[in-house]
Amino acid sequence: MSLVRVHNFSISLDGYGTGEGQSLESPFGHAGDRLHRWFFQTRTFRRMHGQEGGDTGVDDAMAAAWGHGIGAEIMGRNKFGPQRGPWENHEWTGWWGPNPPFHTPVFVLTHHPRPTVEMAGGTTFHFLDAGPEEALRRAREAAGGLDVRIGGGPSTVRAFLAADLIDHLHVVVVPIVLGRGVRLWEGLEGVEDRFRTESVTSPSGVTHVTFTRA
Repeated sequence: MSLVRVHNFSISLDGYGTGEGQSLESPFGHAGDRLHRWFFQTRTFRRMHGQEGGDTGVDDAMAAAWGHGIGAEIMGRNKFGPQRGPWENHEWTGWWGPNPPFHTPVFVLTHHPRPTVEMAGGTTFHFLDAGPEEALRRAREAAGGLDVRIGGGPSTVRAFLAADLIDHLHVVVVPIVLGRGVRLWEGLEGVEDRFRTESVTSPSGVTHVTFTRA
C-alpha cells in the first residue's frame, strides 16, 4: 500500500507550526517567514520557482525528498487560504498563483465544500468535508498507487498522527521561540513510540528530525 508522508514541516523550539493572526498578507501569522527561511535558501525551493542557484547542503538534500513518488496531497483549509466560515467568493485559488507546485490532485479539508478548481501544471483542488480516514481513502484513489503527502498545517498533521495514519514524518526544528500560534504536538504524548527516529543538524541552525514507522 502507498505510504503517507509529511515533508519539510517546520516548527519552532516551543512546538508551533504556524504563528497567530493569519491573514492574506501573513500566511503564517506573526511568525512571518522565520519558520521557512532555511527552505527558501535551498536549490530545491529556487528550482520550484524557476530560479537558478541556491544552497546544496543538508537542507537541500532533505527538502528535495518532498516531491518524489507523490500522487496526491491532503491539506487543511488554513494552508489553502485565510478565509474562515462559508466562502465569501470562489475567486481565491490558493497562495501559489496560477501554477501551484503540487502537480497532483490536492484534497483541501473544509466544512464548507466548494466546486473543484483545476489549475495549470496538473494541480486540481478538491474541497472535502471528511475526517482523516475518509480523506486518505479519497486521496489514495486519486494517487494511482503513489504515496500521499499530508501538507499541513499543524492541525491537519496532528489529526493524521492522532489517527495513526502517517508512515513518514519529517519535522524541521527551527531555533526560534514563537510563544503563540498552533502547536503540532498538542495531545500526542508518546507518539514517538510508533516510529524510528533520526536527526541531523544543518549549518543553517535547524535540526531535521525524521520519524519512520517502526
